[in-house]
Amino acid sequence: MSLLRPSPVASDSGEPSQAEFSREERAILLRLAHDSVLSAVGGREISFEPPTPHLAEPRGVFTTLHLFGELRGCVGYVLPIAPLYRAVGETARAAALEDTRFYPVTAEEAPALEIELSILSPPQEISPDTIEVGRHGLMISRAGYRGLLLPQVPVEHGWNRIAFLEQTCRKSGLPLDAWQKGATIEAFTAEVFGDESVRR
Repeated sequence: MSLLRPSPVASDSGEPSQAEFSREERAILLRLAHDSVLSAVGGREISFEPPTPHLAEPRGVFTTLHLFGELRGCVGYVLPIAPLYRAVGETARAAALEDTRFYPVTAEEAPALEIELSILSPPQEISPDTIEVGRHGLMISRAGYRGLLLPQVPVEHGWNRIAFLEQTCRKSGLPLDAWQKGATIEAFTAEVFGDESVRR
């Protein structure tokens, strides 16, 4: 299964107006992510068996770890290749131990981590002029190159639609204008929430 590591993302600042996942479901998924990290650094196994049919639906997801306000790991599945509950557990472990930008999370660090989840809709091809900054994430691919940026990223950096397209091309390892020259452009939405949102 392919794990991708997107650019750093900003923390969620509020509830979406039409949230798919209830506060209870969010709390379950965030607790799973924390338990997955703790079990990974402790060398033990936990169950990834989904507790409800909704959390058993295949979904793409990114798990982002922060330590004292700094990015500490971010790994995800773009495509819905596993039940959401399992995908959260697997990407949390991978973010803690396999994000090559960082050394593995230690047993001392794990309890202090703040976790954010981005649950993705299936990506669909989109026309460049219908992309909405702040709503859509992008995946651009061509000739074996592929890169992805989450919906939070252009908002964090103050990019307009063109800059978002160009920076997703850069993430793909493609020329900045590849989106105009035959690259496949796909968009998705994400429901983003973190520890802070369930504590309120």
